[in-house]
Amino acid sequence: MNKLSNGDYIVFAIYFVVVASYGLWVYWRKRKAETGSNDYFLAEGSLTWWAIGASLIASNISAEQFIGMSGSGFKMGLAIATYEWMAAATLIIVAVFFIPVYLKNKIFTMPQFLNQRYNGTVAMIMAIFWLLLYVVVNLTSILFLGALAVSAISGVNIDVCIWGMAIFAVIITLGGMKVIGYTDVIQVFFLILGGLVTTYIAVNLVSDRFGGGGFLHGLSTMKEQAGDHFHMIFKTDNPNYLDLPGLSVLIGGMWIVNLNYWGCNQYITQRALGADLKTARGGILFAAFLKLLMPIIVVLPGIAAFILYKQDVSNFVSKMTIGGEVNPDRSYPVLLNLLPSGLKGLSFAALTAAVVASLAGKANSIATIFTLDVYKKINPGITDKKTVTIGKITVVVAMLLGVLICKHLGIDKKGGFQYIQEYTGFVSPGIFAMFILGFFWKKTTSSAALFATVGGFILSVGFKVMPHYINLQGLASSGFADKNADGVYEMPFIDRMGFVFLICVVGMYIISMIENAKGDKVHGLEVDPSMFKTSRSFAIGTLVIGGALVALYSMFW
Repeated sequence: MNKLSNGDYIVFAIYFVVVASYGLWVYWRKRKAETGSNDYFLAEGSLTWWAIGASLIASNISAEQFIGMSGSGFKMGLAIATYEWMAAATLIIVAVFFIPVYLKNKIFTMPQFLNQRYNGTVAMIMAIFWLLLYVVVNLTSILFLGALAVSAISGVNIDVCIWGMAIFAVIITLGGMKVIGYTDVIQVFFLILGGLVTTYIAVNLVSDRFGGGGFLHGLSTMKEQAGDHFHMIFKTDNPNYLDLPGLSVLIGGMWIVNLNYWGCNQYITQRALGADLKTARGGILFAAFLKLLMPIIVVLPGIAAFILYKQDVSNFVSKMTIGGEVNPDRSYPVLLNLLPSGLKGLSFAALTAAVVASLAGKANSIATIFTLDVYKKINPGITDKKTVTIGKITVVVAMLLGVLICKHLGIDKKGGFQYIQEYTGFVSPGIFAMFILGFFWKKTTSSAALFATVGGFILSVGFKVMPHYINLQGLASSGFADKNADGVYEMPFIDRMGFVFLICVVGMYIISMIENAKGDKVHGLEVDPSMFKTSRSFAIGTLVIGGALVALYSMFW
C-alpha cells in the first residue's frame, strides 16, 4: 500500500524542521553581513570548501538521478554510472583549468563571460536561451520526476506534491546562495544517509530471496542473477547502445556532456564563483570524491529492483507496469514502498532533499542570470537592494512557470534521465566549443561564437532528423549508428554531440582566421599559466580519484 506510516512522517518532519531551522539561522546570522547583490546571488566569500562541495552534489543529484538514473540502472545496469564516474574526472579538469579563468577575470555569470570575451549580443542571446533551457527542460524535469516519485511513495496527489516541493524550494531560495549553500550540507547528509539505507535494504532483499547471507552475499547474487547489468562498456549488439555507445563514454561525446555541464553551466559553477581559488578547488575536489559514491546510491537500487522484478517479489511486476508496459522510472518508488516504517521515511526525506535542493539551486541560477544579465543590462542604474528584490520575484515566477507546464512536456515518456541528457545535448556541443576556444585561443571572434551557438543547435537538429532522409546503415559497422525502436538506423546522441562539437570547432577556427585577417578586434581574457598550478594536497586527491576510476572501469569493463 502506497502510504507513509506515523513513524515515516516523524522522520520526515525531523528532516523538515532541521533544514528549515538551520536555513533560518544561517539567514539571520548572515543577513547583517550581506553587502549587496553579489553576496545574495553568490554568497561571495562566505562558503567553505565543504559547503561548496556539498552544494555542488545537492544541486546535481535530484529526481533525475534517484528516479531517472535508477530507472536506467533497472533497464541497462551499471553502465549508466559512467555519467557519475566520468563527472569525477571532469570536476578535476574544471577545478584546474576553468575555475582559475573565471576567478582571475572576476566572472560571476556565464553570460557575463560571453559579454567580456565576445560581445553583448552573444551574451544576451545566450542569457535568454539559458533561461528557457533551465525553466522548460531542467526545472520542469526536476519538479515532475520528483513529484511523480513522492506521489508514488506517499499516495499523495501528484499536483499537491508538485506545489508542496515548489513552495519549500522557493522558501529556501529566497534566502539567497548563503542559505542554499549551507542548507545543502544538511540536504546532502539526508541524501547520502537515506540513499545508503535504501541500497542496503534493497541488496538485502535480493539476498533474502536467494537464501540469505547479508549485504555482501546480496551483491554477489546480483552479479550472478544480472551479469549483463554489470558491464560499463556496451558492444554494438547491446539494445541500449544508442544511449551509451561503447567507448564514446570514455573517449568521445561523454566528455562534451560533462565538461559543458560542470564547467559552462551557471547552475553548477555558481557555487564556486564566490570563493577564492583554493577554497573553490577544495570544494570541487570534495564533490569529485562524492561523485564516486553516487552510483551506490542511485544505480545499485535500480539493478536490485530489476532482479526483484524478475522474481516478482511482492508483486513487483504489477507495480512496475503502466498500461501493460514496464516503466523503469517506477523502480525506485516501488522499491521504497518495500522498506519498513521509519526507514521508508528516511529514504523519502533523502529523495525530497535531493529534489528541493536542486530546485532551489536551479531557481537561484535562473534569478541570477535574469537579474544580472538581462534586467540589469536594460536598467543599468538599478540599486543593489532593487536587484535582490527582482531576483526574488524571478524565483517565484520561474517556479510558478515550472509548476504550470511540467505535466505537459511528456517527460515520463522517454525515461527521465535520458530525456534531460538528450535535449540538453542539442545545445551542449556549440556552447562548449564557444567556451573552450574563448578560454584558450585569443583569436576566437564574436562571429565564430555566434556560429557555434546557432550553428551547433541547427547541426544537432540536422543529425537528429537525418535518419528520416538518409540511410545510416553504412555507419553501423563503425559503431556510429544503430537501430532504434522503429528499426531505423540512428546515430547515438552522445556520438552526435561529439561530431557537432568538432564541426563547431573547425567552423569557429575558419571564421576567426578570416576575421583576424581583416584586422577585426578580439577581446581576450587574462590567462596566466601560473593560474593552473595546484597544491600538493589537490594533486594527491587527483591521483586517488584517478586510481579509483581506473580500478572501477577495469573491474566492470
